[in-house]
Amino acid sequence: MFDKTDLLRLISVTMPFGKFQGRVIMDLPEEYLLWFRHQGFPAGELGQLMALALEIRINGLEDILTPLRASTQPQSGQHH
Repeated sequence: MFDKTDLLRLISVTMPFGKFQGRVIMDLPEEYLLWFRHQGFPAGELGQLMALALEIRINGLEDILTPLRASTQPQSGQHH
C-alpha cells in the first residue's frame, strides 16, 4: 500500500543513475520501468518508487499526481 508521502516522493525524487539520471521517477518512460520490472527493480526506496510509478502508469492513474505536482519541486535521488 502507499500513501501521500509516496506520491510526493514519486514526483520529487530523481533517478540517481543511468540513461535517465536526473529525471523525476514518475516521468521515467514506461518502457524503461518495464525493463526494470523484468530485470529486477533496484533495492530499497528507489525500486519501490519505480514499481509504484509503473503501476500508476499501467492503470492510467497519472491524474492523481496533477494537484501534487503544482507545489512540488524535484530533488536529488539520494536517499534521506
